Amino acid sequence: MIQRLKTYWRENPKVRQEVGRIVRFGITGTTCSLIHYGVYCLILLFANYNIAYTGGYACGLIVNYFLTTYFTFRKKPGKGNLAGFIGSHILNYLLEMGLLNLFVWIGLGHWLAPICVMVIVVPINFLILQLVYTFKRKH
Repeated sequence: MIQRLKTYWRENPKVRQEVGRIVRFGITGTTCSLIHYGVYCLILLFANYNIAYTGGYACGLIVNYFLTTYFTFRKKPGKGNLAGFIGSHILNYLLEMGLLNLFVWIGLGHWLAPICVMVIVVPINFLILQLVYTFKRKH
């Protein structure tokens, strides 16, 4: 069984490429989520949770664009991926704010709610960014 897996892995470069991209996305997502949550916690000490979440999101977003572009998808920054990245993150931000307020409303608290939000939205964000960075336009 292990030998079959090794053979499959060796003979399928697209599978290796996709697994590598998923691992790199996990590293990028973890890094940016830690930045986001860290800034959120700092701002939460003196501001309301919506403002804190927005501040954390903005800081994480800047780092996220460069890591996603250069590291995860191994592309160069450009108008197309920047526009797609910003568009996907506008949708992502609205979803996150809705979930954050829902989770706080049901009683998860200001410290736990953002973690639950990130668990839900990170896989969704990966799928959206996958389209942004791998979509080929027909000329």
